[in-house]
Amino acid sequence: MNENLRIEHDSIGDLEVPADAYYGVQSLRGAENFKITGHMLHPLFIKNMAKIKKACALVNGYMGAIDEEKVNAMTAACDEIIAGGLAEAFIVDAIQGGAGTSANMNANEVIANRAIEILGGKKGDYKIVHPNDHVNYGQSTNDVIPTAGKMTVIDLVAPLLESLNALVVALEEKAKRFDGVVKMGRTQLQDAVPIRLGQEFAAYAAVVRRDIERIAHAEKEMHTVNMGGSAIGTCINVDPVYLEKIPVALTEVAGYELNLAPDLIDATQNLDGFVSVSSSLKTCAVNLSKIANDLRLMSSGPRTGIGEILLPAKQNGSSIMPGKINPVIPEVVNQVAFLVIGHDATICAAAEAGQMELNAFEPVLFYQLFESLTSMKNAVDTFIVNCVKGIRANVTQCNNNVEKSAGIVTAMAPYIGYQRSAFIAKESLATGMPVRQIILRDRIMTEEELNEILDARGMTEPRAIKIKE
Repeated sequence: MNENLRIEHDSIGDLEVPADAYYGVQSLRGAENFKITGHMLHPLFIKNMAKIKKACALVNGYMGAIDEEKVNAMTAACDEIIAGGLAEAFIVDAIQGGAGTSANMNANEVIANRAIEILGGKKGDYKIVHPNDHVNYGQSTNDVIPTAGKMTVIDLVAPLLESLNALVVALEEKAKRFDGVVKMGRTQLQDAVPIRLGQEFAAYAAVVRRDIERIAHAEKEMHTVNMGGSAIGTCINVDPVYLEKIPVALTEVAGYELNLAPDLIDATQNLDGFVSVSSSLKTCAVNLSKIANDLRLMSSGPRTGIGEILLPAKQNGSSIMPGKINPVIPEVVNQVAFLVIGHDATICAAAEAGQMELNAFEPVLFYQLFESLTSMKNAVDTFIVNCVKGIRANVTQCNNNVEKSAGIVTAMAPYIGYQRSAFIAKESLATGMPVRQIILRDRIMTEEELNEILDARGMTEPRAIKIKE
């Protein structure tokens, strides 16, 4: 036999495995069967499987189900994985059939073989430590994988929320800085009534704050897990002591509280918690994309468009047009929003497609959800640093737009009536003559009265209407 190979067997038959590999036969079959995305399991997902296996080993050792020597070796192997080691031994694709069995067995085999090595044996000598009988003792793919998925979502939500909070701060700083800049508000892309640029940025901050609350609320569902439910939530082959101790051990290993679901069968069947998280991300993506759209429109031109704000110039905008600068950062935020919205559709389909006691489609759900969380966090970071913080107001253009707009005639309606105001607006649009000039020409009001009514800031906040007797 080739000394560089070892023979392992499973219920399918024998298979040659590289002699120095920490993975085993079931991992290798999974890698061969599922050449799908070219992307391996998420690094945090791998670490969270190791945390689960460590917690299980500790509980099994406490119960006396596995001897102390094996427990120590297995937990040491888990610690190496948690620290980022042995990553190359996780060879299965992120999307796989079998509800994640290949991923679970990949973890079981790597931990077993590293534990064997720690105990002085040779990889593949499963009489020393067995992937199923020892590493997977008291567990099933069907409680390990969804629990690892929830833990990974928790780990990925935290930095996203941190970034979104930083975005709120950046937007609020702009809101304060631009509070004195009055510009035209627009509805249906047509001139409406004046608004302060600072008010617009304050509104952006408000919607992002609401997204933070929505995502944080959805994340709470991830702290309820089905560990101990075993194959279908009925706790087959699970000792009552194990069921009692596993959430405690898992909380200690994870570093945050994890609780058993009150109905483990429900928690094994259904993935609605992940749908809630994805839905909150989709909503956030929609809001971020709307903000990005506004910034692109307000910065358009800059000479022949709206040109009310100036975005930071980050790179050349064209390979043929010299000097052209494009709003590349808002554009990438738009694209990440499209990605997240599309992923949400996949996640909804995967969650709906479960049948009976298990959902087999967790792998694709996790693949998309993890990417949504990571991509959105990265998009928000570049949005803050490379766009929002560097935005400047084009005050002259904002003032000119307000003065030229017929929209300011709205402020006159309580004084001269809607119909007369409409005629003034129509003339202004037809002739280009400013509203102010028409009113003074026709002696509808004195300049002093007009200045008070058409005070730019006054038109952007509540004020008493002073009708002459």
